[in-house]
Amino acid sequence: MDEVIRFALLGFGVGALYALASQGLIVVYRGTGVLNFSLGATAIAGVFLQWELQNRAGWPFLLSALTGVALSALLGALTHWVIMRPLRRASTLIRVIATLGVLILIQAGVVIRYGSNARQVSSWLPTNRVTLWGEVAITVDRLILFGVACVFAVVLWSMYRRSHFGLATEAVSESERAASAIGLSPNAIAIQNWALGSAIAAVAGILVVPIITLQVTAMTSLVLAALAAALVGDFRSFPIATAAGLALGVGQTLVGRYVDQQGLGPSLPFLVIVAVLVFKGRSLPPRDYFLRELPMIGNGRMSWDWTIFGIGTVAFLMLTKQAKWIDALTVTMGVAIVLLSIVLLTGYAGQLSLAQYTIAGFGAYVSGRLVAVFDIPFLLALVVGVLAAVPLGFIFALPAARTRGINLAIVTLGLGTTIELMLFRNRQYTGGVQGTQVGSPELFGLDIGSIRYPERYGLFVLAMALLAVWVVSNVRRGRSGRRLLAIRTNERAATALGIDVPKAKLFAFSLSSAIAALGGIVLAFRLTSVSYTSFTNLTSILFVGLAIVGGVGHLLGAFVGATMATAAFSQEVLESTWDGVGRWTQLISGIAILLMVLGYKDGVAAEWVKIFRLVKRARKWGRSYFIELEDVSDPNASEGEQSKVPARVLSIENMTVRYGAVVAVNDVSFNLTPGTITGLIGPNGAGKTSLIDAVCGFAPAEGRVVLDGEDISRVPPSKRARIGIARSFQTLELFEDATVFENISVAADPQDMRSYLRDLVAPSSPPFPPEVVRAIIEFQLDGDLHRDVKDLSYGKHRLLAIARAVAMHPSVLLLDEPAAGLSTAESEELAEVVRRLAQDWGMAVLVVEHDMNFVNEVCDEVVVLDFGNKIAVGSPEQIRLDPAVVAAYLGTEADEHDSELERRTTQAAGGGA
Repeated sequence: MDEVIRFALLGFGVGALYALASQGLIVVYRGTGVLNFSLGATAIAGVFLQWELQNRAGWPFLLSALTGVALSALLGALTHWVIMRPLRRASTLIRVIATLGVLILIQAGVVIRYGSNARQVSSWLPTNRVTLWGEVAITVDRLILFGVACVFAVVLWSMYRRSHFGLATEAVSESERAASAIGLSPNAIAIQNWALGSAIAAVAGILVVPIITLQVTAMTSLVLAALAAALVGDFRSFPIATAAGLALGVGQTLVGRYVDQQGLGPSLPFLVIVAVLVFKGRSLPPRDYFLRELPMIGNGRMSWDWTIFGIGTVAFLMLTKQAKWIDALTVTMGVAIVLLSIVLLTGYAGQLSLAQYTIAGFGAYVSGRLVAVFDIPFLLALVVGVLAAVPLGFIFALPAARTRGINLAIVTLGLGTTIELMLFRNRQYTGGVQGTQVGSPELFGLDIGSIRYPERYGLFVLAMALLAVWVVSNVRRGRSGRRLLAIRTNERAATALGIDVPKAKLFAFSLSSAIAALGGIVLAFRLTSVSYTSFTNLTSILFVGLAIVGGVGHLLGAFVGATMATAAFSQEVLESTWDGVGRWTQLISGIAILLMVLGYKDGVAAEWVKIFRLVKRARKWGRSYFIELEDVSDPNASEGEQSKVPARVLSIENMTVRYGAVVAVNDVSFNLTPGTITGLIGPNGAGKTSLIDAVCGFAPAEGRVVLDGEDISRVPPSKRARIGIARSFQTLELFEDATVFENISVAADPQDMRSYLRDLVAPSSPPFPPEVVRAIIEFQLDGDLHRDVKDLSYGKHRLLAIARAVAMHPSVLLLDEPAAGLSTAESEELAEVVRRLAQDWGMAVLVVEHDMNFVNEVCDEVVVLDFGNKIAVGSPEQIRLDPAVVAAYLGTEADEHDSELERRTTQAAGGGA
């Protein structure tokens, strides 16, 4: 037992680093809502400056340490002011990439100045041993580190609870607008938090590097691992995060001592990350004042004339240039394949993964070991390696069902780092010191090894890149691509259209993993000996940045971004122009990433597309892109078949919806019958939208939802949509990045699983059936099919939102404020359409609306809610004269309502609703 305690106490060193780094992460997040992936790089810059001033300039330790901490604080403040402040309304993806760009930039600058070799640093703290009891002893430096971590936790906890600065930070985190209204400056508070968080991380680094050695990447990796402690503290509690960090350090030391599995100890924090975010369902607190501005995506269509020109150019260069140029082009094509996996996963599906290069390494590992150990032919090993990455993609996709955005990025980073530490760095599994000996690959008996025949191997990689881009293009243009695009834009709306979101994510992760594995294999087999330690999490982070620079939503973007990778085409061009520029490649990449996210969030390829379209319009080249309805319709659809929807009665029985202590809907029952329109009205906050959410399965509820006698209360939302319940949303929730045609197609497409496989080789767009054509004509959208949604007028937005739901040919249609924001004329036209949906189509329609003229004009029956209770039901004439309704709307019972509102608000504050 004494031995266990001795080793546990040794973990206080790294544990203190985790604790202090987690405190820095929490400070930045509480002040700005940004998860700062660059914190480790910011800290290591200050640590190196401290080391240089003390060991080279002869400064005293304390003075050099203060200067190093000041540098880190300055870098943190500049990061917010120069980078994050202009991106305050950018998407989560862009803000994460911005911090990754800062990480790459600062880390590259430190490497240029100090090199990448590890340095042993003498401890700046006393290291004499103190005996606690018996044989249990601990060095003084560990005790000091433990004390520093605890003191910082107490000070920060007290400061953020009681000081003016802490209260101001809390106010800004709740509402920037409200904080500004009382004289607080969100930018000033954010700068102070960035500087403070960076300074804390620098203090941690300066104190702990004598234990972990002074190395650029070591600090970054350890700070990333400190995310686990911050997550345990829910990115708010300094004491809990500190305790978790110290526990992680102790646990890591004990695992390393008593568990015979290389890499398991360093992997422990990342395994904790996965457990916290997946199994316990924790997530970062939302910061809803950020607006989402997703990168623009392409249409996936390949221009074969330009494609052939590009292939010919690359092939010509490979056949005529020296070996170094061929290798640079080969690397570019290999990296482009990996970046195509990011285009598919992040660009099309909106799932941010920071482990794609690790997955590429896993494919290379499987293929390499098959060739080296079992003497499997290269081509067969390549196929097996690609297929082996598919189940790994399934594993990475499982967290995506419960997490997204930053949370998903953290989970994938944790899983990828675990694979790197436990597999790639374990020489027992990778062939020892010499690595995996794969020899020279052969293709149908022909030697294509890049050492002897670089042009042959280069052409092979070019063919693999063409295969990958063809597959990704097919997916984008097929039904599966439209589903992924819907999920990327709005998961709720996608589910309401019958899309099984978890299955679509599984498809995206699995296919992207297979493509990444293909890229990893062709990159690994460039050499006769494969070292898997090059497949690092930091390279995965860099590749995401390169994909953003190139254009994460465009096929061409993968190739543009790939040219900037290490040893790729751009580096060769620079080195041929300026000697020694190779060491500056990562610095240039970091600068390029930051410039792109600041000025051109859509990437280089997107800018080229915009310029090309402008020139094309100016020169009047070719025919403008246009979709004729008859070209995308079933030939029989033009006959305008007037078939009715299947007649089904929807019964809502004793529906109750609770949000914490607040009852949003209380024991409400009524029926929706075919051919009739039911209005659902009530003051703001009456529970109308909550009831629709419950009927569609988006909100947990008590009571029953019965469709034609069948209880569907436990049926998932996507299946409810497929069996005939469609809805529109109060906020529309259209797929703004797609065309009108794609929005309607998502609703009209059959939701079968076979399309996921068929789209890989033959993308399909089934012609619109008669009922969909009828809906398009009914809502006068036949001339807008080719237009992007964002280019439509507001009225057309409203019509498209309803038309998309109608295109599903549902038996029950739920419309949430369909006339909101429409002019009187537009509202009257919409009323006519809604009446026809009930009378001619036979739908059971529920309309939630505040426009009483609209309700009186179209509804056969009206249900009135007030504070979640059904207070009246009847015809529009009866409702207009009902005293309870008059009181609810005109305020004759204002005092009672105000009292009730105050009581419920108090309940919500106490119950966390």
